Amino acid sequence: MSDIEIRKARRGDIEAIVRMLVDDQLGATRDSIDDLDPYLRAFRAIDADPNQFLVVAVSDGEPVATLQLTIIPGLARSGALRGQIEAVRVRRDHRSAGLGGDLMRWAIDEAQRRGCALVQLTSDTSRTGAHKFYERLGFVASHTGFKLNLQPPFQST
Repeated sequence: MSDIEIRKARRGDIEAIVRMLVDDQLGATRDSIDDLDPYLRAFRAIDADPNQFLVVAVSDGEPVATLQLTIIPGLARSGALRGQIEAVRVRRDHRSAGLGGDLMRWAIDEAQRRGCALVQLTSDTSRTGAHKFYERLGFVASHTGFKLNLQPPFQST
């Protein structure tokens, strides 16, 4: 994808990123474009943290894909760093063209460049297409994940 640039997200990209989050089977139930303030607050925190990388893939000046990479220090695996990939989204009109794979390879390469021993991610059990995508990239479904929602109504999601 020669016309695609992968770069750090900017404040002006937030609306486009939120639109990608909303245009998703799960995001449509938990995200909203109506009020960008919570997303802008989160962006400021992400942008200020050197272990956070919110990136966008840009085509013709517009964000068309995004993901967040977090570098996590830990004691396990002899103090190894881990790269956690979250919120991988590709705009509907740019899907199935290899952009998602390019973005994921960028995240894997960046994690390795920063000294991570492994890269991990979680994916909702309903996202069977995403699971096949991650497996094609070499990811292995090796763990069972659990979540506890800390916002009312306090149920797992």
